[in-house]
Amino acid sequence: MNCRVCDGTKLELVLDLGEQPWCNHFLNPEQVGHEPMYPLRLVYCCDCSTAQLDYTVPKETMFGDHTYLSGITKSLSDHFLRIAEDVQETFFADGLQHSVLDIGSNDGTQLKHFQKMGWDVLGVESSQTTARLAQEAGVPTVCSFFNEQLADSLKRKFDVINAAGVFFHLEELHSVTRGIRNALSDDGVFVVQFLYMPSILRNLAFDQIYHEHLLYYSLYNLQILLKRHDLEIFDAYLSPIHGGSMIAFCGHPGKRQPTERLRKLQAEEEQNGVNKIEVYQQFALDVAQMRNRNRKYLESAAAEGKRVFGMGAPVKGNTMLNYFGITPEHIQYLVERNPLRRGLFAPGSHIPIVVEDEFHEVPDIYYVLAWNFRTEILERYKHLREQGVEFYFPVEAPGV
Repeated sequence: MNCRVCDGTKLELVLDLGEQPWCNHFLNPEQVGHEPMYPLRLVYCCDCSTAQLDYTVPKETMFGDHTYLSGITKSLSDHFLRIAEDVQETFFADGLQHSVLDIGSNDGTQLKHFQKMGWDVLGVESSQTTARLAQEAGVPTVCSFFNEQLADSLKRKFDVINAAGVFFHLEELHSVTRGIRNALSDDGVFVVQFLYMPSILRNLAFDQIYHEHLLYYSLYNLQILLKRHDLEIFDAYLSPIHGGSMIAFCGHPGKRQPTERLRKLQAEEEQNGVNKIEVYQQFALDVAQMRNRNRKYLESAAAEGKRVFGMGAPVKGNTMLNYFGITPEHIQYLVERNPLRRGLFAPGSHIPIVVEDEFHEVPDIYYVLAWNFRTEILERYKHLREQGVEFYFPVEAPGV
């Protein structure tokens, strides 16, 4: 394959997580044991330093319909509110009505915040279920994949284009980026929110590597991609959401001067060597050791007769469960707040999912797969911790 960003051919394998199912393919009882498996391998481009997957599960398979809902988690909704307020106060505090396009708008959680501030909003969401939920909630939403053709068909430009947790999903990467350029007003702002690869490396958050996430950005390689399509980053900051996400503000070249905080982040990347292959090679060794520690912990809990439930059934948790080789013998249930996952089973591990509001058993240990919402979880379940329930976080990410 060629590099997804620069078309380079010098790609090196840095982490092999084995054959895994598409991890958002939660199973009904009839599907258990029949889910397709795909290679999950991370490769590194020696030309532009982009980490990426070398195998693509078709976007129609992964995003035609799925069960992820942005609005389930208060922390994420609060984060989206801060983004909307920040964009308005920083760039559009003129009292006029402005427009925003949200790519991968899910259930409309981000756009609802813009709506309340009086913005003209439009979402583009490929999942039929979540697009319908957004439409029913009064958020105008086009149910489609965003690309250059779709952008041009809208026949309008937007003051803000937002892409939260979607820009690293893109099978049609270059078409989408051209579409963003074409649909962005002359003085517009493209807000791209993405899992930050240096944070993944630092936290050993390897579970954020899965088939939906085709690309893993630093500011360095994101700038390479954007410049290829006549866009550029002018500002950025690191947010604790999802265990360490970068919020980058981009636009047409020369419209805004690079900020000091952007220059500082870029200098830190250079100083820390996070774009070098040696960092990824060490990451792979550390992840293997992490697997050994976690298997030992869960096997010891089982040997002691302790009941272990998974806290949450996040998509990324399936990467962890399957790489660690975890089964219902280790974790009896995944306790989930999202009602769309009622009665389903985790792909690969086949651990049954129960909805929290309908399930009243209490374990000895909660193995927290939704570790990126640590602060919210520890506060919400303070009463269980006081009763002696242990909350074990396989990923110890600071500030989440």
